[in-house]
Amino acid sequence: MLSKQQLNSYWMPFTANRDYKEAPRLVASASGMYYRDQNGREILDGTAGLWCVPLGHSHPTVVKAVQDAVATLDYAPAFQIGHPQAFELAEQLIDYSGHKFGQVFYTNSGSEAVDTAMKMVLAYHRSRGEAQRTRFISRERAYHGVGFGGMSLGGLPANRKQFGTLLAGVDYLPHTHNLEKNAFTRGLPEYGTHLADELERLIALHDISTIAAVIVEPLAGSAGVILPSKGYLKRLRELCDKHGILLIFDEVITGFGRMGTPFASDFFGVTPDFMTTAKGLTNGVVPMGAVFSHQKIYDALMEGPAGIELFHGYTYSGHPLAVAASLASLKVFKEEKVLEHAQSMTAYWEDGLHSLKGLPHVIDLRNVGLIGAIELESMPGKVGARAMAAYKKAFAEGVLVRTTGDIIAMSPPLILEKKHVDQLFGKLHDILKHLD
Repeated sequence: MLSKQQLNSYWMPFTANRDYKEAPRLVASASGMYYRDQNGREILDGTAGLWCVPLGHSHPTVVKAVQDAVATLDYAPAFQIGHPQAFELAEQLIDYSGHKFGQVFYTNSGSEAVDTAMKMVLAYHRSRGEAQRTRFISRERAYHGVGFGGMSLGGLPANRKQFGTLLAGVDYLPHTHNLEKNAFTRGLPEYGTHLADELERLIALHDISTIAAVIVEPLAGSAGVILPSKGYLKRLRELCDKHGILLIFDEVITGFGRMGTPFASDFFGVTPDFMTTAKGLTNGVVPMGAVFSHQKIYDALMEGPAGIELFHGYTYSGHPLAVAASLASLKVFKEEKVLEHAQSMTAYWEDGLHSLKGLPHVIDLRNVGLIGAIELESMPGKVGARAMAAYKKAFAEGVLVRTTGDIIAMSPPLILEKKHVDQLFGKLHDILKHLD
């Protein structure tokens, strides 16, 4: 049992600290599809941690790889020196991406990956004599991490309002969420492709010569599973190509199998100039991020003066333990046919989610891949209260989900079986049926 002093010593991230510390929710161990609390009670992980444990918890192959790595090479600097596994992993990641990209740059998180991609974009344009291209186009309700670059790109008001004016030179496309047109759609909605054409308006407003890149999440996870319509991302790619604008996909959530393909770019058939990744990259075992960049980006910077081509990096870039975890994760994806299994479960997952239609306060259900969301009608003057009540009840009854506002989001480990789908949606059915 933690003492009050112990609880108060930890300032928890993205948490209502005062409320949480009145009744802490604690986990002490995990394996496979389940967490366990200090009493050994099982809690079904309906969110793969924070979208980051696609292979399930404590996978023995990943565990052993990290144990071996820390006993062999505990740390290696990444500035002007390297270790072999970092290069081996980069090659394997390029292969995993279908050779759509030329290089990988290591970071420690998705937030750092986004800020890294932003720097690469600016450096690329400068190297080509277009240093005036500094403006980024993002999207309303976007989440791109918590660095000042990513926050400035982000379109979630609560993540911005405490921190001043942030970075200048960012504008926003409209988000793609439309309950009136798309509620209770199974898979991608039909309505909304025209919203990509709003990019033309922003180009006319700011002048094409100032715009450096467009950044979007292929699927907006942190905002509550906001799906693009069919053809939306392809249209964005067409417009970026037309105007010489770089396109960044933030795949921190969607990368590494979440949609039944290696990346969401594969699912949608759209290749960006950059992908930012993290989370499933190491199965959540060791913090790590990676930016995938098109060969033309690297080539442009390699044509500059001799010396350091990009003045950027991190103390822990390509950390040996993170690299070991990622190499092991890629091995498991391949040997255990994780993507194939995930694909085989999507229809059953979809049916389970949509079985909740008609329950009190449920105003939308949406899904793609092994991702799902339940949107609830908000209580007057208490946005988020209804979903948080469901979240607390679910944890008490042995199921972990996530909430944002009055949206319950789910993204289970990709190893789930039908019994886990039944358990998750069975519990949620009973909770929602009696929710105030």
